[in-house]
Amino acid sequence: MYEKIINKIAEIMEISQDTIKERDNLFDDIGMDSLQMVGLILDLEEEFNLEIDFEEIDFEEIITVKSFCEFIGNLENGK
Repeated sequence: MYEKIINKIAEIMEISQDTIKERDNLFDDIGMDSLQMVGLILDLEEEFNLEIDFEEIDFEEIITVKSFCEFIGNLENGK
């Protein structure tokens, strides 16, 4: 799952997935904006057959690649 999320981030941001690190801030380090984040979430909903409530996402805490992947993983595992 982690690799699929990294691939999707790289695709949306048009960067090499090799440049994306776990500790990178999605907004500050990678340069994602809010529209790109919405696109990422919508793509991941389809990819993993999830329904993500945007109100569940605390964008002050889920800002790194790692924390975002953990958030999606928890949703996929039903937590």
